[in-house]
Amino acid sequence: MAVRLIESLATTGPLAEIFSDGSIVQAMLEFESALARAEAGLGIIPAEAAEAIVSAARSGGFDPDSMAEWANDTLHSGTPAMPFITALTARVRSQSPVAAGFVHWGATSQDVCDTAMVLLLKKAQPVLEAALHRLQEALRRLSDRHANTIMLGRTLLQPAPPITFGLKAAGWLAAVERSHARLNAAFDESLVLQFGGASGTLAALGDQGMAAGEAMARDLGLNLPDAPWHAHRDRLGALLCACGVLTGVLGKMARDISLLMQSEIAEAAEGIAPGQGRSSSMPHKRNPVGCTVTLAAAGRVPALISSYLSGMVQEHERATGGWQAEWPIIAGVIQGTGVAAASMSEVMTGLTVDEARMRSNLEATRGAVFAEKAMLLLAKKLGRDAARRIVEEAVSRGAQQNQRLGEVLAGMPEARDHLDASTLRDLEKPEDYLGVADEFRKRLLAAHSGIRPANKNNQQE
Repeated sequence: MAVRLIESLATTGPLAEIFSDGSIVQAMLEFESALARAEAGLGIIPAEAAEAIVSAARSGGFDPDSMAEWANDTLHSGTPAMPFITALTARVRSQSPVAAGFVHWGATSQDVCDTAMVLLLKKAQPVLEAALHRLQEALRRLSDRHANTIMLGRTLLQPAPPITFGLKAAGWLAAVERSHARLNAAFDESLVLQFGGASGTLAALGDQGMAAGEAMARDLGLNLPDAPWHAHRDRLGALLCACGVLTGVLGKMARDISLLMQSEIAEAAEGIAPGQGRSSSMPHKRNPVGCTVTLAAAGRVPALISSYLSGMVQEHERATGGWQAEWPIIAGVIQGTGVAAASMSEVMTGLTVDEARMRSNLEATRGAVFAEKAMLLLAKKLGRDAARRIVEEAVSRGAQQNQRLGEVLAGMPEARDHLDASTLRDLEKPEDYLGVADEFRKRLLAAHSGIRPANKNNQQE
């Protein structure tokens, strides 16, 4: 399925296909087939009726014109299940009038809608999983490759003492892996069957409701919850919140890279593909396209999640307006998360790092970023307040006279009397002021080296 133009920056091809009309209908057909097979196996409906229903469901999707008419019918019935069941029943009736009476037996509209959405989520999980694994592998390579690549630290967007790019990449990686683990756990909880009938008791099936649910869950490759969850949306809420945190993590990376790509900084850049990053009016530009798409998702997804959480206050056994609002919200959040993960995977796989520029930007501070180091050295002799005054004066003189911090301090008796020549000479060596940066980097890489894999029972067959 081609991505709709209006969603071209909000999804990927595979995710657009998963949430397409045809895919949704197929998921609903899978529910009805599993229902018929389970009930026939328990003797609830005739085996011949189940065969006719399954045959009708297997005969392919409905034509686009028919599905287009369903939108109007959905507005009148309050659920897309009604026009779907009407169409499926008509198809079954054309083969077996008797079997048509057993379509959707004992289920309710929310059962088919909720389970269909869960089946779509089951298909979406491996897509997200693949993108995240590519991203994690790329970040691990970047961290190892640039373990000793020194760059400016930046706090409140201002130059700070040096760090390594390897540490920065490891920080990104650890945040992604923590979020990935939470996402997998949320998927594990969310991929459950919805089957409760009219009031969530499966009264229409007598004492065979539990057995029917167990058979359907096995058939669809879903987990069976303790009870139907028509008005309890916490599992899906937790999944969307996990997506929101992950998308925020991806957005943080995108913000960092887009800032490093500014021509005034020029320390890193997205890879170049034909036509990528072009401007319609400025041929010289190399725009951070992958970061832009990711940041757009990071701005859009939280509002969608807020809408979902607002709709969780659902009354009694079945809600009026709550779950009916969810389909576009869930689809939007999953696709937003997916396009952000895919975009950052591409960015980090092709990222170029300019080590010389990083060093040059560090040198351009004329040693001012080592003011903390100088202050602490002097504080041991003079106390912190006196040391701070001396270093602040030295930084100010250096800026006015275009001198390096070490040179200015060497010319100030109040500093020179307490710091020997070798200390002043080595003051601005960044390698000597990295603290335990590499230990932190290695700890971050080791802490999440084994992400718990997604539940195989929840993977797309």
